[in-house]
Amino acid sequence: DSKNYLAYYRRATVYLAMGKSKSALPDLSKVIELKPDFTSARLQRGNLLLKQGQLDEAEEDFKKVLQSNPSDKEEKEAKAQLVKSDEMQRLMVEAETHLSREDYSSAVIHLDKLIETCSWDAALREHRADCFISLGELGKAISDLKAAAKLKNDNTQAFFKVSKIYYQLGDHEMSLNEIRECLKLDPDHKQCFGHYKQVKKLNKQILSAEELIRDERYTEAINKYELVMKTEPNVLHYTMLTKERICHCLSKNEEALEAIKVCTEVLNSNPQNVNALKDRAEAYILDEQYKEAVKDFETARDHSENDRQVTEGLERAQRLLKQSERRDYYKILGVKRNAQKKDIIKAYRKLAQQWHPDNFQDEEEKKKAEKKFIDIASAKEVLTDPEMRKKFDAGEDPLDPESQQGAGGGQHFYRSWNNFQEFNPFGSGPFNFKFHFN
Repeated sequence: DSKNYLAYYRRATVYLAMGKSKSALPDLSKVIELKPDFTSARLQRGNLLLKQGQLDEAEEDFKKVLQSNPSDKEEKEAKAQLVKSDEMQRLMVEAETHLSREDYSSAVIHLDKLIETCSWDAALREHRADCFISLGELGKAISDLKAAAKLKNDNTQAFFKVSKIYYQLGDHEMSLNEIRECLKLDPDHKQCFGHYKQVKKLNKQILSAEELIRDERYTEAINKYELVMKTEPNVLHYTMLTKERICHCLSKNEEALEAIKVCTEVLNSNPQNVNALKDRAEAYILDEQYKEAVKDFETARDHSENDRQVTEGLERAQRLLKQSERRDYYKILGVKRNAQKKDIIKAYRKLAQQWHPDNFQDEEEKKKAEKKFIDIASAKEVLTDPEMRKKFDAGEDPLDPESQQGAGGGQHFYRSWNNFQEFNPFGSGPFNFKFHFN
């Protein structure tokens, strides 16, 4: 029965109960077409039109309700909504005036009030989003644009704007998701397709670089991130992200000085960047700048209290700093911290020959040589033993009595001296040396 206005009205109330106001509106209009004096339907339609921001049409419905012998309740509601509609008209004019003057803060205040009443008006949310973008409040802009995309069918422009904002924020994956939604609505949309190609290329490069990092192919990852900077040189976030990841790769690749340089560039822009602080601290350790490493780990801890890497790194840097103030076996032999065993033995033999006590006749010089020779032997003992070297690299001196719980100083000295003799290639007694060099 296509003329059964009550059936249309009942279906409209069900749609409203389900939150489907767009579906309810045509049914309410059909009811009013079939029965123009049905005040309940007209009042409900007026309320929906007001929420949608169709102020002129809403006012017309409220006036018609007042002209058609409404109940007291309907009359009261229609008058209140008519006043509210007039207020919205005034706010709309004021908001447009502020927008034309580029007074975005004042425009937002008026748009806030408008949206409280006209909550289904996509255009109002888009205007407020534009204000938020101009004010730099991009998170709020995204929220409004996403709402506008739901309120308005085929709203390609809203998806495009959201994608651009995510891109500017450095969230390339979310940017890609949103621009795909735009292309679903219109595959030939020029703006969306152009932006899609850019984001897709950038996203692919970043994902590829991160995969190389996971595979510990750090040099290749650096090259890939350098391509990222060429793909997008104008968005600061991607420049900083790229430098942060290159800083990480250089640190992992044990290119200490270059890592420190790049990490510092990142930290000059963002002093609280925990990842850059951790990576620069590791680079400082590689370069034996332990005080600087401790400072970076402490700063990182202040901004990331529950980061286990920071806690462990700080403890290690503090141990290494304390150790550096005593004796450093790498420095004693003059080798790098990543030196191979053969290089350590080679350096030991050269220094042992140089500082052999029999080379010195003066008693003071001989005593100095004896001490130096013991240090050289101790260094070889520690650095050629994997377990002892591991302890030393962690900041603990395996030959230091203070580092060995339960070991007395005297006992440790004799044990170290005996170990030294085992390493002595020149003789069996403390100073009975014989040279046999090839």
